[in-house]
Amino acid sequence: MKPTSVIGAALLATGLAACAPEANWREFSAEGSGVVTLFPCRPDHHVRPVRVADAPVRMEMLVCAAGGSTFALGFLDVADPARVIVTLGEMRSIALANVHGAAHRLAPANIAGMTPNPQAVRLSTGGTLPGGSAVHVHAAFFAKGLRVYQATVIGAEPSSQWVETFFDGLKFPP
Repeated sequence: MKPTSVIGAALLATGLAACAPEANWREFSAEGSGVVTLFPCRPDHHVRPVRVADAPVRMEMLVCAAGGSTFALGFLDVADPARVIVTLGEMRSIALANVHGAAHRLAPANIAGMTPNPQAVRLSTGGTLPGGSAVHVHAAFFAKGLRVYQATVIGAEPSSQWVETFFDGLKFPP
């Protein structure tokens, strides 16, 4: 089984995305995800087995496309607290490799209610899709307990206002 991440699903959805002139922002939470975020469109829910940090896991994803960009939130559970740091780092590496990117900007992730972790980061980078099209990726990698998350916005020219709305909407309810 190949390594994968939310970015892989987002790459596929980007190829299918149609430009939407306006967003219809709404709050969503996948059942059992523990996290809430704002999406500019109604996300589809996907579940699939993946391999991250040499361990098979079940990843759930919420994905939608609007305004020429794809918005995705994925999460998975790890069995061992020591695997959280490794999983966060590998998910970031996979996301960058999927677009042949290098982290242009790396900053600590700041999601209300997340478990503090030195590998919890937010990044932005440029890269290319498998077909050669230029793409910009904005992603955050964070955890709450033994659940690891990846939030991603990917597109040719993602709206900076939409990117910030998406990431600012991430939170763990009290």
